[in-house]
Amino acid sequence: MRTCLFFLTLFISVTYMSCQYQDGKVPKVVKENFNAKYPNENDPDWDIDKNDNFEASFKKDGVHYRADFSPNGNWIETENNIDKKDLPEVIQDIIDTKYEAYKIVEIEEVTHYQKGFFYDVEITKDGNKQDVEFLKSGAIIN
Repeated sequence: MRTCLFFLTLFISVTYMSCQYQDGKVPKVVKENFNAKYPNENDPDWDIDKNDNFEASFKKDGVHYRADFSPNGNWIETENNIDKKDLPEVIQDIIDTKYEAYKIVEIEEVTHYQKGFFYDVEITKDGNKQDVEFLKSGAIIN
């Protein structure tokens, strides 16, 4: 039993460590492009996301941000979590009417290299999750 527990603990530890990147393992081009985009943020925590992109976590003015970069260094998006009350009123109204039967899981402000700025609202109903992306005007873009 102790042997099983030991190997289970070892497996979990190795799996966890493989999902986090040490600064020395992040490609140089990714770090350079991060530093160019966020010159005053010199100590991000690096992870790899489900799409094999590098994700830098950092704080700016007390707000926690996540910035994604492709393995070749291209910036993809930067996002931060917000509360429903921080959404524009028009979006709050749409959520309260069109999605009233859904539970909000997460709300993010996102700046994306193609889509520009939008709000990503992750909702769930009956175990099914979906993301609804809104422009500031309340227009749904996905």
